[in-house]
Amino acid sequence: MSKRDYYEVLGVDKNASTDEVKKAYRKLARKYHPDVNKESDAEEKFKEVKEAYDVLGDSQKKAHYDQFGHSDPNQGFGAGGGDFGGFGDIFDMFFGGGGGRRNPNAPRQGADLQYTMTLKFEEAVFGKETDIQIPKEEECDTCFGSGAKPGTKPETCSHCGGAGQLNVEQNTPFGRVVNRRVCHHCNGTGKFIKDKCNTCSGKGKVRKQKKIHVNIPAGIDHGQQIRVAGKGEAGENGGPPGDLYVVVRVAQHEFYSREGDDIHVDMPLTFTQVSLGDEIEVPTLHGNVKLKIPAGTQSGTNFRLRGKGVQNVRGYGQGDQHVRVKVVTPKNLSERQKSLLREFAELSGESVDEQHGNLFSKVKRAFKGE
Repeated sequence: MSKRDYYEVLGVDKNASTDEVKKAYRKLARKYHPDVNKESDAEEKFKEVKEAYDVLGDSQKKAHYDQFGHSDPNQGFGAGGGDFGGFGDIFDMFFGGGGGRRNPNAPRQGADLQYTMTLKFEEAVFGKETDIQIPKEEECDTCFGSGAKPGTKPETCSHCGGAGQLNVEQNTPFGRVVNRRVCHHCNGTGKFIKDKCNTCSGKGKVRKQKKIHVNIPAGIDHGQQIRVAGKGEAGENGGPPGDLYVVVRVAQHEFYSREGDDIHVDMPLTFTQVSLGDEIEVPTLHGNVKLKIPAGTQSGTNFRLRGKGVQNVRGYGQGDQHVRVKVVTPKNLSERQKSLLREFAELSGESVDEQHGNLFSKVKRAFKGE
């Protein structure tokens, strides 16, 4: 399937400025990010948007794309010049090259990091800004990333001449073929460190506790994650850093529960309140709200308080709060209370056998043949 035009993907024209391209990308990235968009094709659309921005957001890549489109004029056999450039990868496949060559000195993006954060119920509902401490690799302050002892510097590898690769000649039915392999003397760095830095032992990086500011959006739910761009491990050879992914865990509330953007709460009421009706105050995360209980309300009846739930994390409105009535049966009745209830039962045409319990007990005894 052919790729869509990158300008069409971002919804900008060919004369769009760098700022316009960036603005369009950010808008679409927020819309299709898999962390917030649960549609089945959201991830593919997000990748398409990112790919388009990677090209149109870079002046050199953009100029190349404007001239050649999705086709690459450097593809094909013979593109590499005098070292069998186009055929090299094919011969590598047959003679142990691993299916392709990679420049070991090329810039590489750093690894992503993951951090698990536990939030209180209210913090997830309303959001918060906080600082977290995570262990991550940073450039060594002693050698400034060179890995060499101060006052010295890395030397060029004498085996590969600083290329990080060695040419290996092999005789094949097609003739003599030259393949490139990573130099095992310098591990592809092209450098040799004679006097290593005492702080980082020649690695050029040290592990530190890094403080990172994180903005938790209102409405985030248990299990969702936040991407903090560029806060992962440092890149290699000048490559960009990775990203930090903050995975959210939400603690349970004392009496609220959550389902999507809706809040649920059980409201205990007395027999008198549901029988005669009442006006009560219901606690919500947004303050107390008055609620009328009609006379004759049954236990388990659900009332909805519109807009008293959770703000949608993607900005799609506000949830509701559902209030479920639970009738509380009184215990330890006084003789006066019992007498009034007997009178009530008599007026209602009920016959209560107090010795054997309530009606439910009678039904159980009937099934047992008692």
